This record gives sequence, C-alpha cells and structure tokens, in this order.
Amino acid sequence: MASDGLKPAGPFSDAEREAIYRAIHERRDVRGQFLPDTIDEDVLQRLLQAAHAAPSVGLSQPWNFILVRSPGLRQDIRAAFEVANDEARAMFSGEKRELYSQLKLAGITEAPVNLCVTCDRTRGGRVVLGRTHNRDTDLYSTVCAVQNLWLAARAEGIGVGWVSIFRDADLRRILGIPDHVVPVAYLCLGHVRELYDIPELEARGWGDRNELANLIFEERWGVR
Repeated sequence: MASDGLKPAGPFSDAEREAIYRAIHERRDVRGQFLPDTIDEDVLQRLLQAAHAAPSVGLSQPWNFILVRSPGLRQDIRAAFEVANDEARAMFSGEKRELYSQLKLAGITEAPVNLCVTCDRTRGGRVVLGRTHNRDTDLYSTVCAVQNLWLAARAEGIGVGWVSIFRDADLRRILGIPDHVVPVAYLCLGHVRELYDIPELEARGWGDRNELANLIFEERWGVR
C-alpha cells in the first residue's frame, strides 16, 4: 500500500462480482418465513460490522444498533405495531384494504432477533462536513448502513424484514430512545425456510416493478 493510504483499484473477479449482484437481486423483505433457530453471534457481529462499514457524511457514523431479543419486549413492540397496522389498514379502501388485511407485514415475535437502527443527529458536532447544506444526509447515511446489513444478511442466509408501521412515540417509549435520536429502521432478523423469487408485494399483486428505462433521464428532468 502506498504511503498516502491509497491502493490499486480494479474490478472484482467474475465470481466475486456475480455474488455481489446475486445478493442485490435476491434480497427480500421477509415477513412470514422465519425459523426459530438462533443466529450465531459471530454471524450477527459480521452483519453489524457490515452495517458499520457503510459510508457516512463527514465520517460521522451516526448510527446505533439496539438489539431486541427478550420475548416480553418484542411482545410490547408487536402490540405497538398492531395498533398502527389497524390505523394503516383503514387508510386503504376496496380491494386494496382486503389485500392489505391478507398480508403479513411483520415477523416481530417470530424472528429470534429484532434490531432497531437509529440515527444520532448530534453525532459529529454542530457542523458536519458534507451536512452543511442538507441536514438529512445523516439519515441517508444510516439507511446506507441498513442496506449494507441487508445485503450481508442475504449472503449469510439470514432473512431481514423492515417493519415501518409504528407510531414514532411508541417506539421511542418502549426502547427508551432520546429526543435527539431518530429510529430509522426496525428490523426482524432470522434464518428462513424460503424466499420469494420476486418481491412478495409483487407476487401478491400489490404492485408491479417499474421498467428501468422509464426511470432514466438524460441531462435534465424528463428528457429521455
């Protein structure tokens, strides 16, 4: 390695590159396929290290990871989810409400490990390099950590489900999250029996994947 900390860059081998793209395309949001088997602590630490290796604005590393394993605490979280889920269901109508009622949207008590990923908005001080003109870049950084963990989990054979249907105040109260910290993602982690070939919401008819070509513009918005 050169004295300035740089080293030669180049593409991965064909097998390495294929594995990266496989993890990306086979990643799934897991709801109902969790097994009760515990996750080996070495595997869990690798997943958290992958998350911690994410890029962050100004190297602020604003994330924290709250591991939730006790059955009682997960029951409290599930109760909070069910209240919010009933509210969410009522926001849809007709066929959408009927389909919503059939979807399993959380594996909180089935997955052996729950993980709340947070963003400490004071991390790095009052002025953070790269955050001077867009305050939300710390939140974006935390989401990068979530994606890192998700892809690493797929490579480890661990399923991940992101549960977003909560009242913010409920999650803060149950997990003791202070006001200056934002709960960004509540994740369910565990070994899985199987995965959908395509995203479950697509398979169940909730929506269709957009064609990439329809989402690409050249130089300016709307120019194809």
